[in-house]
Amino acid sequence: MITVLAGRLDVRTRAFAVEDVPTPRPGPGEVLVKVEAAGVCLSDAHLVDGTLTPPYLSGYTVTLGHEVSGVVAEPGGGVTCWRPGQRVLLQTGEEHGDAVRTRGVDCDGGWAEYAVASESALVELPDDLPFEQAAIIPDAVSTPWAAITTTARAEPARPAGVWGAGGLGAHAVQLLRLVGAAPVVAVDPLPEARERALAFGADAALPPDDPELPARVRAEAGGAGLAVAFDFAGVPAVREQAVACLARGGRLVLVGPVDGPLTIGDGTAFSRLGQQVLGHHGSTGVHVRQLVSLARLHRLELSKSVSGVLPLTEAREAVDRLLQKEGNPVRLILRP
Repeated sequence: MITVLAGRLDVRTRAFAVEDVPTPRPGPGEVLVKVEAAGVCLSDAHLVDGTLTPPYLSGYTVTLGHEVSGVVAEPGGGVTCWRPGQRVLLQTGEEHGDAVRTRGVDCDGGWAEYAVASESALVELPDDLPFEQAAIIPDAVSTPWAAITTTARAEPARPAGVWGAGGLGAHAVQLLRLVGAAPVVAVDPLPEARERALAFGADAALPPDDPELPARVRAEAGGAGLAVAFDFAGVPAVREQAVACLARGGRLVLVGPVDGPLTIGDGTAFSRLGQQVLGHHGSTGVHVRQLVSLARLHRLELSKSVSGVLPLTEAREAVDRLLQKEGNPVRLILRP
């Protein structure tokens, strides 16, 4: 039996190992992809440390990795739109009946030498987009893009705030600038993260422990406050602070997991000012294809997003580096 390497997690024990597994085979309507690059996301790390549990996994083990790019190795039966050698990325979601399963969470992902995906989950890549950059488009880039364009409906020349300039927040800064939001104000407790936000295009980067922060944000925004604010930190104190920085009719968008109950300190003012709190999770295939098109036209530049490249065999080290924020990475990449 021919085997390949894959980073496997046992969700019962949280034991993780890069080990030999049988070479996957594509079924009807599927495509076998030779993986060239796979992103390491904080949610991957939280699957390993037990903070997250796959909601739809059938069985107890899964190959991690939901940010994946590679080359078509073999189309399965009935697949005519993909041929060997095409450069592709894999959408994060896989449709299974009426539900969408997340790659690398609910079904096997791309921390492996080869991965299988449905033919509809592939997006062709331009030849000049490096695999390391392409891999992170699903999730690291597409989640903030969807939050900005679809949920928040951010507009040109309207002020926006980003709380948390990590893997998603840093890209939110860049993408807000791309859609013309102005000014863009980033808030993060880490000096390195604030410096990164400025490098990604923020007009200002402020520490959250400044007692005058709402006044400073309003001053940056021209006095009225933010049209939209994004919480990428998932911390209750962030939400209260962000609401205090909103303008009349302003919107707070909560991206990803939310820790604890949602509360608004001054509910009367919140209602009187017509403000809103909106939840956001993930992205769709449309958002990913939009970003690939922008990259093809050189409107999107992702070289600053790759903080390091490690071999697949060092996947556990990549997880530890992310959890410990060693080097304050945006995205670490695994190469089989």
